[in-house]
Amino acid sequence: MAISDTLSKNAPPRAGKGGGKGITLAVIAATQLMVVLDATIVNIALPHIKDALNFSTTDLSWVINAYTLTFGGLLLLGGRAGDILGRRRVFIFGTLLFGLASLLGGFAQDSGLLLAARALQGIGGAICSPTAFALIATNFEEGPERNKAFGVFSAVAGSGAAIGLLAGGLLTEYLDWRWVFFVNVPIAILIAVAAPRYIAESERHPGRFDLPGALASTLGLVGLVYGFIRAASDGWSDSITLGSFAAGAILLAAFFVIERRTDQPITPLHLFANRNRTGGLVMMLCLAAAMFGIFFYVVLFVQGPLGYSPLKAGVSFLPISVSIIIAAQIASNLQAKYGPKPFMAGGALLVTVGLSWLTQMSKDSGYLDGVLGPTVVFGFGMGLIFVPVMLLSVAGVPGEETGAASGLLNSMQQIGGSLGLSILTTVFAHYATAEATAQLPGFMQSATPDQLAYLQQHHEFPPATDAANTVLTQGISHGFIVGAALAAVALVIAVFVIKAKASDLPSGDSSAVAMH
Repeated sequence: MAISDTLSKNAPPRAGKGGGKGITLAVIAATQLMVVLDATIVNIALPHIKDALNFSTTDLSWVINAYTLTFGGLLLLGGRAGDILGRRRVFIFGTLLFGLASLLGGFAQDSGLLLAARALQGIGGAICSPTAFALIATNFEEGPERNKAFGVFSAVAGSGAAIGLLAGGLLTEYLDWRWVFFVNVPIAILIAVAAPRYIAESERHPGRFDLPGALASTLGLVGLVYGFIRAASDGWSDSITLGSFAAGAILLAAFFVIERRTDQPITPLHLFANRNRTGGLVMMLCLAAAMFGIFFYVVLFVQGPLGYSPLKAGVSFLPISVSIIIAAQIASNLQAKYGPKPFMAGGALLVTVGLSWLTQMSKDSGYLDGVLGPTVVFGFGMGLIFVPVMLLSVAGVPGEETGAASGLLNSMQQIGGSLGLSILTTVFAHYATAEATAQLPGFMQSATPDQLAYLQQHHEFPPATDAANTVLTQGISHGFIVGAALAAVALVIAVFVIKAKASDLPSGDSSAVAMH
């Protein structure tokens, strides 16, 4: 029951001492924007983080995974905490924790501290994000007022990725990469100060925390992700790689046992009994894997072989955000007429085409054919899929479990992204290493003393050299073969598993929940 009272029929308490509903909504939406844009604001800074803290390309993926694994793994627990302890109280705590973690990340002097800060950011996001959403029900009357609030909240969540790309570019280019973390600190403090005045506290509901389930699932996923990334550098026969996979599998098996036996599971397993819901969740798992790969590897491409500045890189990604928004509006407006299946199947087909196009990337690819074309096709496909998958996630779910169902979808997106990025990174490393071996003799013959010194110190070719660009694009193009295969799995599910009709979709506030 992570956000169990989101659809409560009871009138909420007055929104704070001043009763300013506009400010109330601004405070809640600002928190969601802070959490959502953090996923992309950091992506633009990745090449600079890599150089400053001496990350390898494969280890750099942990800057993303450390955040998404803790965020996705603990999201439902964060929603439960709001129900039991009071949403406003938990909201403030999560926001301040997010701000503290951002401060630590900005001051990080080595890779270990940055990754610890990113994991702490994920915990803070998992606490404040579901409570922010649920506080709309606490502070706004059911009907037009609440629907309008949900609309603003959804618009902010949907635009967060684009805002993050631009903000990341501006901050990295004109200040420093550390400001993509520092910028969260004053925002978090302002939210924490304003919340007690403008946000009403919710009723507490008795319940228990499923800590064993949350820890088993999160640590199990960390084990699997670490196994894939370790395999990228040390091989599949490495004892630590095998041990990580074994630990991950055991912990995930334990998670399912815990969820079956506990009275108040963090993930009600019966939600998977509906084929349409389960099909949609698996589709989101597969497609999020590919989406995270695009934002990670294509950022490295545009700031590597294409030589774009951070700001230009951020602007270059705006078309994918625009295509997602346009397609989502089309799908939203036509769901009631055509049902979810055509949009899910058509969207998965477009995503598969876009990812297959990315497998053709080379060091000589330009922006139009290497980035713009495939990412716009991919984005339009994702936009068609988002709305029906979100709606199916809550279709037929009792009101008291709507929060858990929508939170589960969000968790699957984060978890799928982490697992997918780690798998793509493993494939990337294999082909990049093979290409580096092939490039090495020619590079050694023509390299300058400075370039040779860089190679010896960093164990990779210097940036902007033909060898470096060839190695990078060889790894990326082969990595996206995995992405295209995952998209093809999603297409098969959309065609053969999804049976939902327009009449099966929820209406009213349920759709607002889904838009989270």
